[in-house]
Amino acid sequence: MKHDDRRAVQRPGKNPPRPARKTFDIPPAQRADAPAHSEGGANARTLPRRPGERADTRTLPVHPGERADARTLPVRPGKNSPRPAPGARAPREEEAFSGAWERPMQAEGAHHGPVSRFDGGRGPQAPEAPENLLAGRNPIREALKSGVPLEKLLVAEGDLSGAARDIARMAREAGVVVQYVERYRLDQIYPAHQGLLAFRSARAYATIEDILACARERGEDPLVVVLDQVTDPHNLGAIIRSAECAGAHGVVIPERRAAGLTPACEKAAAGALAHMRVARVKNLNRALEDLKRAGLWIAAAALEGENALTVDLTGPLALVIGSEGEGISRLTLSLCDRRVTLPMLGKIDSLNASVAAGVLLYQVVRARGGGR
Repeated sequence: MKHDDRRAVQRPGKNPPRPARKTFDIPPAQRADAPAHSEGGANARTLPRRPGERADTRTLPVHPGERADARTLPVRPGKNSPRPAPGARAPREEEAFSGAWERPMQAEGAHHGPVSRFDGGRGPQAPEAPENLLAGRNPIREALKSGVPLEKLLVAEGDLSGAARDIARMAREAGVVVQYVERYRLDQIYPAHQGLLAFRSARAYATIEDILACARERGEDPLVVVLDQVTDPHNLGAIIRSAECAGAHGVVIPERRAAGLTPACEKAAAGALAHMRVARVKNLNRALEDLKRAGLWIAAAALEGENALTVDLTGPLALVIGSEGEGISRLTLSLCDRRVTLPMLGKIDSLNASVAAGVLLYQVVRARGGGR
Protein backbone atom coordinates (compact mmCIF):
# COMPACT_ATOMS: atom_id res chain seq x y z
CA MET A 1 0.00 0.00 0.00
CA LYS A 2 1.26 3.29 -0.97
CA HIS A 3 2.22 5.61 1.89
CA ASP A 4 -0.23 8.53 2.32
CA ASP A 5 1.43 11.54 4.01
CA ARG A 6 -1.67 13.77 4.03
CA ARG A 7 -2.31 12.76 7.62
CA ALA A 8 0.90 14.46 8.65
CA VAL A 9 -0.40 17.88 7.58
CA GLN A 10 -2.26 19.65 10.42
CA ARG A 11 -5.38 21.32 9.23
CA PRO A 12 -6.89 24.32 11.05
CA GLY A 13 -10.24 23.99 12.67
CA LYS A 14 -13.44 25.39 11.28
CA ASN A 15 -13.51 28.37 13.69
CA PRO A 16 -9.93 29.39 14.41
CA PRO A 17 -9.46 32.10 17.08
CA ARG A 18 -9.53 35.63 15.75
CA PRO A 19 -6.45 37.75 16.14
CA ALA A 20 -6.58 40.53 18.70
CA ARG A 21 -7.87 43.85 17.43
CA LYS A 22 -5.33 46.54 16.79
CA THR A 23 -5.88 49.42 19.19
CA PHE A 24 -4.74 53.01 18.98
CA ASP A 25 -3.85 55.28 21.83
CA ILE A 26 -6.01 58.31 21.00
CA PRO A 27 -6.73 60.90 23.70
CA PRO A 28 -10.40 61.56 24.41
CA ALA A 29 -11.93 64.46 22.53
CA GLN A 30 -12.82 67.68 24.32
CA ARG A 31 -16.45 67.96 25.27
CA ALA A 32 -18.49 71.08 24.49
CA ASP A 33 -19.17 71.82 28.16
CA ALA A 34 -15.53 71.43 29.20
CA PRO A 35 -12.89 74.18 29.25
CA ALA A 36 -11.61 75.10 25.80
CA HIS A 37 -8.16 73.56 25.09
CA SER A 38 -8.33 73.34 21.30
CA GLU A 39 -8.98 75.56 18.36
CA GLY A 40 -12.67 74.70 18.39
CA GLY A 41 -13.11 76.03 21.92
CA ALA A 42 -16.51 76.09 23.46
CA ASN A 43 -18.19 76.00 20.05
CA ALA A 44 -16.79 72.54 19.27
CA ARG A 45 -18.76 69.30 19.58
CA THR A 46 -17.22 66.10 20.96
CA LEU A 47 -17.53 62.52 19.78
CA PRO A 48 -20.25 60.40 21.40
CA ARG A 49 -19.09 58.25 24.28
CA ARG A 50 -22.11 55.98 24.47
CA PRO A 51 -23.97 54.19 21.66
CA GLY A 52 -26.91 56.20 20.44
CA GLU A 53 -25.61 59.45 21.86
CA ARG A 54 -25.63 62.38 19.49
CA ALA A 55 -22.23 63.60 18.48
CA ASP A 56 -21.06 66.88 19.99
CA THR A 57 -17.88 67.27 17.97
CA ARG A 58 -15.80 65.88 15.16
CA THR A 59 -12.07 65.43 15.61
CA LEU A 60 -9.18 65.16 13.22
CA PRO A 61 -5.67 63.99 14.04
CA VAL A 62 -2.99 66.59 13.47
CA HIS A 63 -0.68 64.29 11.50
CA PRO A 64 -0.87 60.57 10.67
CA GLY A 65 0.64 58.55 13.50
CA GLU A 66 0.96 61.54 15.81
CA ARG A 67 -0.52 61.29 19.28
CA ALA A 68 -1.03 65.00 19.81
CA ASP A 69 -4.29 66.57 20.92
CA ALA A 70 -7.00 66.32 18.33
CA ARG A 71 -8.20 69.36 16.43
CA THR A 72 -11.87 70.18 16.31
CA LEU A 73 -13.90 71.51 13.43
CA PRO A 74 -16.44 74.22 14.35
CA VAL A 75 -19.85 73.21 13.12
CA ARG A 76 -23.38 74.43 13.52
CA PRO A 77 -24.71 74.22 17.08
CA GLY A 78 -27.00 71.26 17.68
CA LYS A 79 -29.50 70.29 20.30
CA ASN A 80 -26.74 69.17 22.68
CA SER A 81 -24.93 72.51 22.54
CA PRO A 82 -24.37 74.26 25.88
CA ARG A 83 -27.22 76.47 26.97
CA PRO A 84 -26.55 80.18 27.51
CA ALA A 85 -26.25 81.55 31.00
CA PRO A 86 -29.43 82.87 32.65
CA GLY A 87 -30.19 86.37 31.42
CA ALA A 88 -27.88 86.10 28.37
CA ARG A 89 -29.22 86.19 24.82
CA ALA A 90 -28.83 82.94 22.94
CA PRO A 91 -26.80 83.42 19.75
CA ARG A 92 -28.61 83.03 16.48
CA GLU A 93 -27.71 80.20 14.23
CA GLU A 94 -26.21 82.41 11.56
CA GLU A 95 -24.21 84.31 14.21
CA ALA A 96 -22.68 81.17 15.63
CA PHE A 97 -21.87 79.83 12.19
CA SER A 98 -20.52 83.03 10.66
CA GLY A 99 -18.40 83.90 13.69
CA ALA A 100 -16.37 80.70 13.26
CA TRP A 101 -15.44 81.50 9.70
CA GLU A 102 -15.06 85.28 9.67
CA ARG A 103 -11.79 85.30 11.59
CA PRO A 104 -9.88 82.92 9.27
CA MET A 105 -11.04 84.90 6.22
CA GLN A 106 -9.81 88.14 7.73
CA ALA A 107 -6.51 86.56 8.73
CA GLU A 108 -5.88 85.52 5.16
CA GLY A 109 -6.41 89.10 3.97
CA ALA A 110 -9.46 88.29 1.90
CA HIS A 111 -11.07 91.62 2.76
CA HIS A 112 -9.78 94.90 4.06
CA GLY A 113 -12.87 95.50 6.18
CA PRO A 114 -15.07 93.35 8.37
CA VAL A 115 -16.98 90.58 6.70
CA SER A 116 -20.73 90.82 7.07
CA ARG A 117 -22.96 87.80 7.16
CA PHE A 118 -25.57 89.70 5.15
CA ASP A 119 -23.42 90.30 2.05
CA GLY A 120 -22.27 86.74 1.55
CA GLY A 121 -18.67 87.51 2.54
CA ARG A 122 -18.09 89.99 -0.27
CA GLY A 123 -16.64 92.61 2.04
CA PRO A 124 -17.65 96.25 2.47
CA GLN A 125 -20.34 97.54 0.17
CA ALA A 126 -20.07 100.62 -2.04
CA PRO A 127 -21.38 103.87 -0.54
CA GLU A 128 -24.91 104.85 -1.38
CA ALA A 129 -25.39 107.29 -4.24
CA PRO A 130 -26.55 110.85 -3.43
CA GLU A 131 -30.30 111.25 -3.50
CA ASN A 132 -30.15 113.99 -6.17
CA LEU A 133 -27.94 111.96 -8.53
CA LEU A 134 -28.85 111.07 -12.12
CA ALA A 135 -26.67 108.36 -13.67
CA GLY A 136 -26.65 107.21 -17.27
CA ARG A 137 -27.39 108.82 -20.60
CA ASN A 138 -31.12 108.22 -20.90
CA PRO A 139 -32.13 109.62 -17.47
CA ILE A 140 -30.01 112.74 -18.00
CA ARG A 141 -31.28 113.28 -21.55
CA GLU A 142 -34.90 112.99 -20.48
CA ALA A 143 -34.33 115.33 -17.53
CA LEU A 144 -32.90 117.98 -19.87
CA LYS A 145 -35.79 117.55 -22.30
CA SER A 146 -38.42 117.93 -19.56
CA GLY A 147 -36.77 120.99 -18.02
CA VAL A 148 -35.71 119.43 -14.70
CA PRO A 149 -33.32 121.89 -12.97
CA LEU A 150 -29.82 120.43 -12.85
CA GLU A 151 -27.03 121.66 -10.65
CA LYS A 152 -24.16 120.39 -12.80
CA LEU A 153 -23.15 117.68 -15.26
CA LEU A 154 -19.98 115.63 -14.81
CA VAL A 155 -18.51 114.18 -18.02
CA ALA A 156 -15.68 111.66 -18.13
CA GLU A 157 -12.64 112.88 -20.04
CA GLY A 158 -11.65 111.00 -23.19
CA ASP A 159 -13.34 109.99 -26.41
CA LEU A 160 -17.05 110.70 -26.12
CA SER A 161 -19.70 108.98 -28.18
CA GLY A 162 -22.17 110.94 -30.22
CA ALA A 163 -24.89 110.54 -27.57
CA ALA A 164 -22.62 111.86 -24.81
CA ARG A 165 -21.64 114.89 -26.89
CA ASP A 166 -25.29 115.65 -27.61
CA ILE A 167 -26.15 115.50 -23.90
CA ALA A 168 -23.27 117.84 -23.01
CA ARG A 169 -24.44 120.26 -25.71
CA MET A 170 -28.02 120.14 -24.41
CA ALA A 171 -26.79 120.84 -20.88
CA ARG A 172 -24.80 123.90 -21.96
CA GLU A 173 -27.77 125.25 -23.87
CA ALA A 174 -29.93 124.82 -20.76
CA GLY A 175 -27.43 126.76 -18.64
CA VAL A 176 -26.17 123.75 -16.71
CA VAL A 177 -22.56 123.76 -15.54
CA VAL A 178 -20.61 121.08 -17.46
CA GLN A 179 -17.40 119.77 -15.89
CA TYR A 180 -14.97 117.32 -17.51
CA VAL A 181 -13.32 115.13 -14.90
CA GLU A 182 -11.24 111.94 -14.73
CA ARG A 183 -13.19 108.71 -15.01
CA TYR A 184 -12.05 107.48 -11.61
CA ARG A 185 -13.85 110.40 -9.97
CA LEU A 186 -17.11 109.22 -11.49
CA ASP A 187 -16.34 105.69 -10.30
CA GLN A 188 -15.99 106.98 -6.75
CA ILE A 189 -19.41 108.61 -6.88
CA TYR A 190 -21.35 105.90 -8.73
CA PRO A 191 -19.72 103.01 -10.63
CA ALA A 192 -22.47 102.49 -13.26
CA HIS A 193 -22.23 106.00 -14.67
CA GLN A 194 -21.75 105.40 -18.44
CA GLY A 195 -19.41 108.39 -18.48
CA LEU A 196 -22.09 110.90 -17.33
CA LEU A 197 -23.39 111.96 -13.93
CA ALA A 198 -25.79 114.82 -13.21
CA PHE A 199 -27.06 116.38 -9.98
CA ARG A 200 -30.57 117.73 -9.65
CA SER A 201 -31.17 121.10 -8.02
CA ALA A 202 -33.47 121.31 -5.02
CA ARG A 203 -35.27 124.25 -6.64
CA ALA A 204 -35.28 125.96 -10.02
CA TYR A 205 -33.06 129.03 -10.29
CA ALA A 206 -34.46 132.50 -10.90
CA THR A 207 -32.88 135.50 -12.62
CA ILE A 208 -31.87 138.93 -11.42
CA GLU A 209 -34.83 140.35 -13.34
CA ASP A 210 -37.17 138.10 -11.33
CA ILE A 211 -35.67 139.40 -8.08
CA LEU A 212 -36.09 143.05 -9.06
CA ALA A 213 -39.63 142.37 -10.28
CA CYS A 214 -40.48 140.88 -6.88
CA ALA A 215 -39.35 144.11 -5.18
CA ARG A 216 -41.50 146.19 -7.53
CA GLU A 217 -44.54 144.01 -6.83
CA ARG A 218 -44.14 144.55 -3.10
CA GLY A 219 -43.52 148.25 -3.52
CA GLU A 220 -40.25 148.08 -1.56
CA ASP A 221 -36.66 149.08 -2.12
CA PRO A 222 -34.74 146.06 -3.44
CA LEU A 223 -32.67 144.13 -0.93
CA VAL A 224 -30.43 141.53 -2.54
CA VAL A 225 -27.80 139.27 -0.93
CA VAL A 226 -24.81 138.51 -3.17
CA LEU A 227 -22.54 135.61 -2.14
CA ASP A 228 -18.93 135.35 -3.34
CA GLN A 229 -17.22 131.92 -3.16
CA VAL A 230 -19.41 130.51 -0.39
CA THR A 231 -18.76 126.79 -0.91
CA ASP A 232 -20.43 125.31 2.18
CA PRO A 233 -24.04 124.26 1.38
CA HIS A 234 -25.00 124.57 5.06
CA ASN A 235 -23.83 128.19 5.12
CA LEU A 236 -25.72 128.85 1.90
CA GLY A 237 -28.91 127.37 3.34
CA ALA A 238 -28.56 129.34 6.56
CA ILE A 239 -28.04 132.60 4.64
CA ILE A 240 -31.11 131.92 2.48
CA ARG A 241 -33.11 131.28 5.64
CA SER A 242 -31.93 134.55 7.24
CA ALA A 243 -32.58 136.48 4.01
CA GLU A 244 -36.14 135.20 3.81
CA CYS A 245 -36.82 136.07 7.45
CA ALA A 246 -35.37 139.58 6.99
CA GLY A 247 -37.56 140.26 3.94
CA ALA A 248 -34.86 140.17 1.27
CA HIS A 249 -36.05 139.80 -2.29
CA GLY A 250 -33.42 137.40 -3.59
CA VAL A 251 -29.98 135.80 -3.34
CA VAL A 252 -27.35 135.80 -6.11
CA ILE A 253 -24.64 133.10 -6.33
CA PRO A 254 -21.99 132.34 -9.00
CA GLU A 255 -22.00 129.19 -11.10
CA ARG A 256 -18.48 128.02 -10.24
CA ARG A 257 -16.50 127.79 -7.01
CA ALA A 258 -19.69 128.07 -4.98
CA ALA A 259 -22.27 125.84 -3.35
CA GLY A 260 -25.55 125.21 -5.14
CA LEU A 261 -29.09 124.27 -4.21
CA THR A 262 -28.26 120.76 -3.03
CA PRO A 263 -30.31 118.63 -0.61
CA ALA A 264 -27.95 119.70 2.20
CA CYS A 265 -28.63 123.36 1.38
CA GLU A 266 -32.38 122.73 1.24
CA LYS A 267 -32.30 121.08 4.65
CA ALA A 268 -30.28 123.94 6.18
CA ALA A 269 -32.70 126.48 4.67
CA ALA A 270 -35.55 124.86 6.64
CA GLY A 271 -38.21 125.59 4.02
CA ALA A 272 -36.99 129.06 3.01
CA LEU A 273 -36.15 127.85 -0.52
CA ALA A 274 -39.86 127.60 -1.24
CA HIS A 275 -40.21 131.39 -0.81
CA MET A 276 -36.78 132.83 -1.72
CA ARG A 277 -35.62 133.49 -5.28
CA VAL A 278 -32.04 132.35 -5.92
CA ALA A 279 -30.29 133.49 -9.11
CA ARG A 280 -27.16 131.79 -10.40
CA VAL A 281 -24.96 133.89 -12.70
CA LYS A 282 -21.91 133.06 -14.80
CA ASN A 283 -20.04 136.27 -13.92
CA LEU A 284 -20.61 137.76 -10.47
CA ASN A 285 -18.87 141.07 -11.28
CA ARG A 286 -21.09 141.59 -14.30
CA ALA A 287 -24.12 140.89 -12.13
CA LEU A 288 -23.00 143.61 -9.70
CA GLU A 289 -22.77 146.07 -12.59
CA ASP A 290 -26.31 145.12 -13.62
CA LEU A 291 -27.53 145.79 -10.07
CA LYS A 292 -25.78 149.16 -10.10
CA ARG A 293 -27.55 150.11 -13.33
CA ALA A 294 -30.83 149.12 -11.66
CA GLY A 295 -30.17 151.73 -8.96
CA LEU A 296 -28.84 149.56 -6.11
CA TRP A 297 -25.97 150.51 -3.82
CA ILE A 298 -23.38 147.78 -3.30
CA ALA A 299 -22.15 147.25 0.29
CA ALA A 300 -19.44 144.68 1.02
CA ALA A 301 -18.94 142.97 4.39
CA ALA A 302 -15.19 143.31 5.06
CA LEU A 303 -12.76 143.20 7.97
CA GLU A 304 -12.05 146.91 7.62
CA GLY A 305 -14.68 149.51 6.83
CA GLU A 306 -17.46 151.62 8.31
CA ASN A 307 -19.22 150.45 11.44
CA ALA A 308 -22.24 148.50 10.26
CA LEU A 309 -24.16 149.40 13.43
CA THR A 310 -24.05 153.14 12.72
CA VAL A 311 -23.77 153.43 8.93
CA ASP A 312 -26.78 154.40 6.82
CA LEU A 313 -28.12 151.26 5.08
CA THR A 314 -31.39 152.66 3.76
CA GLY A 315 -32.44 152.66 0.12
CA PRO A 316 -31.97 149.99 -2.58
CA LEU A 317 -29.12 147.79 -1.41
CA ALA A 318 -27.11 144.75 -2.46
CA LEU A 319 -25.18 143.17 0.42
CA VAL A 320 -22.05 141.21 -0.62
CA ILE A 321 -20.88 138.39 1.68
CA GLY A 322 -17.58 136.56 1.05
CA SER A 323 -16.34 133.14 2.02
CA GLU A 324 -14.95 132.48 5.49
CA GLY A 325 -11.48 131.54 4.27
CA GLU A 326 -10.73 134.05 1.51
CA GLY A 327 -13.43 136.65 1.93
CA ILE A 328 -14.50 138.74 -1.05
CA SER A 329 -12.25 138.61 -4.09
CA ARG A 330 -10.19 141.71 -4.87
CA LEU A 331 -11.93 142.56 -8.14
CA THR A 332 -15.39 142.12 -6.64
CA LEU A 333 -14.42 144.26 -3.66
CA SER A 334 -13.26 147.04 -5.96
CA LEU A 335 -16.73 147.20 -7.55
CA CYS A 336 -18.50 147.80 -4.23
CA ASP A 337 -19.62 151.29 -3.27
CA ARG A 338 -18.82 150.96 0.42
CA ARG A 339 -17.38 148.55 2.93
CA VAL A 340 -19.00 147.81 6.26
CA THR A 341 -17.73 145.79 9.19
CA LEU A 342 -19.11 144.45 12.44
CA PRO A 343 -17.16 145.42 15.57
CA MET A 344 -15.22 142.50 17.04
CA LEU A 345 -14.95 142.93 20.81
CA GLY A 346 -13.37 139.56 21.55
CA LYS A 347 -10.10 137.93 20.63
CA ILE A 348 -11.44 136.35 17.41
CA ASP A 349 -11.55 138.75 14.47
CA SER A 350 -14.23 137.17 12.28
CA LEU A 351 -17.70 135.66 12.31
CA ASN A 352 -19.22 132.76 10.47
CA ALA A 353 -20.45 133.86 7.03
CA SER A 354 -24.07 132.96 7.76
CA VAL A 355 -23.95 134.69 11.16
CA ALA A 356 -22.47 137.87 9.69
CA ALA A 357 -25.10 137.87 6.96
CA GLY A 358 -27.90 137.52 9.51
CA VAL A 359 -26.61 140.40 11.65
CA LEU A 360 -26.15 142.71 8.65
CA LEU A 361 -29.57 141.85 7.24
CA TYR A 362 -31.33 142.79 10.44
CA GLN A 363 -29.26 145.94 10.64
CA VAL A 364 -30.80 146.82 7.29
CA VAL A 365 -34.24 146.02 8.73
CA ARG A 366 -33.55 148.37 11.66
CA ALA A 367 -32.35 151.11 9.29
CA ARG A 368 -35.57 150.78 7.28
CA GLY A 369 -37.78 151.34 10.28
CA GLY A 370 -37.62 148.02 12.12
CA GLY A 371 -40.09 146.24 9.87
CA ARG A 372 -42.99 148.64 10.50
